[in-house]
Amino acid sequence: MDAGYWQRRWEEGRTGFHNDRVMPLLEQHWPSLGLAPDSRVLVPLCGKSLDMAWLAAQGFRVLGVELSPIAIAQFFEENGLSPDTRESPLGTHFSAGAIEIIRGDAFALDAATLAGCAAVYDRAALIALPRPMRDRYVGELHARLPAGCRELLVTLEYPEGEKAGPPFAIDADEVRRLYARDWAIEQVERRDILASQPRFIDEGVTALHTTVWRLAKTR
Repeated sequence: MDAGYWQRRWEEGRTGFHNDRVMPLLEQHWPSLGLAPDSRVLVPLCGKSLDMAWLAAQGFRVLGVELSPIAIAQFFEENGLSPDTRESPLGTHFSAGAIEIIRGDAFALDAATLAGCAAVYDRAALIALPRPMRDRYVGELHARLPAGCRELLVTLEYPEGEKAGPPFAIDADEVRRLYARDWAIEQVERRDILASQPRFIDEGVTALHTTVWRLAKTR
C-alpha cells in the first residue's frame, strides 16, 4: 500500500472512513489526558477530520499531516477557513487560526517539528497501515516525539481473515508489541460496535469492537 492508494480514494470520493461528526470517544476521553491549554496536538493522516476543529475549539493547537490536497482543501472550505500557505522541506503548510495542516508525508516529520507536540490523537492512522508500515509509524515517527508526550489512540478489532484492511484489525497484543518499549499503555474503553456498522456486516465480519487507549511516552 503506497501513498497513491489514499490519493486515489480521495480522488474517487471513496471516503467511507471519514466521519461526518466529531468522534464521541474523543469528546469523552480527551480530557483525561490532562493537557495544558494551548498544547500542540499531532493528528497524523488527518484527512478532513472534524476532530481537528473540535480540538482547536477546546483551546489546543493542531498539527495535522495529510497527503491528499483534496482532503485539505475540503477541510478548510467546509469549516469556513481561509488558510495561509508556506513551503518547507516537509511540504506545503496550510494554517488558519489554531490549525496547521502539512500536505506531505507523516513519516518525513523530523524531531524538530515534533518537539513541540504535547500529544497525539490517532483515530485513523494506525488502523490504516499494514503491519510493515505500522512498525515504521511507531518505530520512526513516534520515536521522534518528546518524552512525556501523551496519546489518545482508537483502534478496531475484528476476527483475523474476515476482512481485508484498511481499516486493519489491531488487538491488544499488537498495541503492546508496537508501543510497550517506549510508552506506558492503558486501555480505557472497549465496546462492541458491530450493530452500528452495516458495511462490516455486509463484508461478513462477525464481531467488531473499538478500543480506546491512553498512552504516555516514557523515554
